Amino acid sequence: MNLSTWDPFRELDQMSTRLNRVLGRNEKELSNYDWSPSVDILETAEDFQVKCELPEVRREDVKVNVADGLLRIEGERKFDKEDKTKRYHRVERFYGSFMRSFALPEGVEPEKVKAEFKDGLLTVRMPKSPKALPRSVEVKLA
Repeated sequence: MNLSTWDPFRELDQMSTRLNRVLGRNEKELSNYDWSPSVDILETAEDFQVKCELPEVRREDVKVNVADGLLRIEGERKFDKEDKTKRYHRVERFYGSFMRSFALPEGVEPEKVKAEFKDGLLTVRMPKSPKALPRSVEVKLA
């Protein structure tokens, strides 16, 4: 019987590969991106909203695209390596390119999707079509 040492990182990598295969994600496509920003997705009576945290990302470095039933957010947070007067002791934040994509919910009008970027928070609003909005129905007593 051969004994081998347990490598938790190898197991995590294998699990990630299997999960991506199940979810239909392409390993090559995912390897083009360095990190993935956190998002909140919420629904109001009028719309769906995606709020994406992008601190220290410039508005010019963010692209929002709606096509083929998908909302795609991509961009880049740049790391200033050229400043020789600073000496970093630890770097824990992620830098480089990122991409997130989400299926548009039923009843969203893609041509009316709007994005706003303020104070490091990207908010994408996806209005519901009038057909999808909740409506009240009067119940008459007999």
